[in-house]
Formats: sequence, C-alpha cells, structure tokens
Amino acid sequence: MTNATGERIKAMIAKSDVVLFMKGVPAAPQCGFSAAVVQVLAKLGVPFTSVDVLSDPEIRDGIKAFSNWPTIPQLYIKGEFVGGCDIVREMFQAGELTALLHESGVVASTP
Repeated sequence: MTNATGERIKAMIAKSDVVLFMKGVPAAPQCGFSAAVVQVLAKLGVPFTSVDVLSDPEIRDGIKAFSNWPTIPQLYIKGEFVGGCDIVREMFQAGELTALLHESGVVASTP
C-alpha cells in the first residue's frame, strides 16, 4: 500500500462516524457478506457511508493492508476498525454492536 492510498483511506474513515468498505453499494451489494453487514446496519437504523472497493483496486488492496484484515467487508466506527461480516453479525446478535454504537455516540434507531 502506498502512502497516498493510506492517506485516502484515513480520509474516507474520518469523513463519517460509520464507514463500511464493501463490494458494491448498499442498494446492490456484490457479495453476500457485504449484503449481510448492510442488513445489520439497516436493522439498527445506523446512517453509514459505504465505499465500493470494486470500483477502486488501490482501495480494495489497500484497506486489507491498512487494517491488517484479509477480507471485505470491513466496518469502522468512529475511526476504529470493528471487523468483518462474522464479527459484525456476532456483535449484533449479542447486543454488543448496539452498545458500541451508543458508547461511540452514534445515534441508531433500534427497532
């Protein structure tokens, strides 16, 4: 990953409280794992920014090096890496994701 790519990723993460690096866009995810994380965030009513890694190969490869995490999607809350699909789903089911969002000051309208 180049320094420029790392700086771009940092800027993307800093722009929004919740950022999801995913394959595709929320309205049309290009993989089931990305779709699953979008569904979790939608169930919580969490506003988030998405980054389509398929449209930018530098970001697709760079985000993996940036987080030291080999897969996509990747979720960031308040600049901190949370995890990928399995971690997000487990945290959601245990109520930990809602707690993390609340502690981070992210307003979510839980159904």
